[in-house]
Amino acid sequence: MPNKRFLDAAYDLETTEQVRAYYEAWSATYNSEIGDQNDYAQPSRCAEALAAAINPNGARVLDVGCGSGLSGLALRTVGFPEIDGCDLSPAMLELARRTGVYDHLFEADLNKGLTTPHRAYDAVAAVGVFSFGHLKATVLRDLLAVLKPGGVMVVGLNDHFWDEGSLPAELDSIEADGAAGVVFREHGDHLPGAGIEGWVVVMCKPNPTG
Repeated sequence: MPNKRFLDAAYDLETTEQVRAYYEAWSATYNSEIGDQNDYAQPSRCAEALAAAINPNGARVLDVGCGSGLSGLALRTVGFPEIDGCDLSPAMLELARRTGVYDHLFEADLNKGLTTPHRAYDAVAAVGVFSFGHLKATVLRDLLAVLKPGGVMVVGLNDHFWDEGSLPAELDSIEADGAAGVVFREHGDHLPGAGIEGWVVVMCKPNPTG
């Protein structure tokens, strides 16, 4: 049985302060526990879905909640050449820096807003960052705001948070008011080593000029 000491409690976090402290402590063993022991599937699933929705060549991506950089490595593998990343935890950002795939990394509490200039990115990836105590579903609109017209966002999340209901409800609201449209939605592996499944959702922002 894999050691899931940190993973098990990760779904019980409630506040931003708890999340930051938890990931600071988890950083030393995060890649081993999530990747090696539990076969984290969402980075590659999300990267492949994003690459199917937008040509990676020349596309600038913001990797939201980039953590240790597993999602950035997956994005680079499918061909995205320009990747920025942000995360709440300085220790996780240091791990991301060591991957060598990010052009720019910065610390951010996205529940308090995103200071990146609006319409700065061709794509946004949010892999495993919407969850209890992590990002609230309402942050989806802030992430859409940093996309250029016609830009694409991929979101990967586990069944636990999907079933809570706030994120699918926000997706419906976003589609209803025309802020973006869902172009791909797939259920599948999240952390297969831990028996956890999840969703990958791709949204496209309208481009009024065609």
